[in-house]
Amino acid sequence: MRDQLESIEKGGQDTASDPTQKAREQMRRPLPKRFYKNADVGETDDSSGYAVLLDGRVVKTPGQKVLAFPTRDMAALVANEFADQVDVLDPLKMPVFRLANSAAEGVAENMMAVADDLVRFAGSDLLCYRAEAPEGLVENQRRAWDPVLVWLCDDIGADFKTTGGIVFTEQPADALETISRHISTYDNPFQLAAIHSMTTLTGSVMLALAVAAEKFDAETAWSAAHVDEDWNIALWGEDYEARKRRETRWIEMKAAADLFHAARR
Repeated sequence: MRDQLESIEKGGQDTASDPTQKAREQMRRPLPKRFYKNADVGETDDSSGYAVLLDGRVVKTPGQKVLAFPTRDMAALVANEFADQVDVLDPLKMPVFRLANSAAEGVAENMMAVADDLVRFAGSDLLCYRAEAPEGLVENQRRAWDPVLVWLCDDIGADFKTTGGIVFTEQPADALETISRHISTYDNPFQLAAIHSMTTLTGSVMLALAVAAEKFDAETAWSAAHVDEDWNIALWGEDYEARKRRETRWIEMKAAADLFHAARR
């Protein structure tokens, strides 16, 4: 089972950064065959959490850690991905499993570094850089992005500046310190990994935090992240490759949001 699961994990690495390229790579290598009949959820041996069971055997990470979740719903998301596989195990159809492995083996050992990376995102967040024209795009950005900045300011106390154009503008130190304290409240590696994934996929830690706080649902945040792209599509039409890439990245986005919220149930 270890070799099979390692194949899944390796086959899915870096999908968020370039899912289209990863899909091409997957087409060039045979996928591992499904080797189990049943995928279920059970308690870990020490009863400290929940694990995914394949024919009764606990799923482990490629590094041989038991993939243990704090809630049953989180484990169920991964078990359902295994159950949905038919003849082969397709890593592109198991985004929650891949993210969970990253959380258990990478984020859990580097919580502070991951949190610091999110704060760096806030220093040059997508939502702070606004178009100066045309007026329609300016208005679309304002409607989609201003509610997040207002929430950050009013509810969290982080007051960020916006600027026209793309020239870097340094954000107030107190805003970054406040957002750092807010991010530090997420001490669950699965949730922190999910926030980081949503951040890299949207280009905005602010949108990711809005999803985490349930101020935006994942679909609304995804649309907000693509205001500029959708404006250009309306003007010039849609590129097929770009559309497929966006669809694949949306799957990753939804997986991250689902995993995050399952930690609360």
